[in-house]
Amino acid sequence: MPETNVHGTAIVIGTQGLIFVGPSGSGKSTLAFACLAAARRMGLFSALVADDQVMISVRGGQVLARPPATIAGMIELRGSGIVTMETLAPAVLHHAVLPVDLAEAERLPPDAQDLELTPEAILPLIRLSATAPDPLAMLGAFIPFNGKASS
Repeated sequence: MPETNVHGTAIVIGTQGLIFVGPSGSGKSTLAFACLAAARRMGLFSALVADDQVMISVRGGQVLARPPATIAGMIELRGSGIVTMETLAPAVLHHAVLPVDLAEAERLPPDAQDLELTPEAILPLIRLSATAPDPLAMLGAFIPFNGKASS
């Protein structure tokens, strides 16, 4: 199965796989990390899939993500350094998340937008303020997060 290296950060919260996409410095890793931390505080399962480079493939109609072996388990927290985290790979992706600058973003983006990661890997797109005080709560308005963490 062919893979494509996509610039982004992929995580799993509960049963939902998310890939944060956008240019370097747009807040992908920071938002993803904030969502992981919030999910853990809520008792939801959460894990990093990949940060910076995400290997994308499609199998059985599902979009799969995994990290390159050289960076598995690592996430960069800009200005603080690189930390290691619990990972899950491969993981099924369900949504793409685009961090936006509210000063430049459309007030109401178009409904039902998709993002093409590859010609075969197309996901529903959610726009999220790069400075959202509680990004997981905002995403929860669009996505049902199910799946408690195991004890």
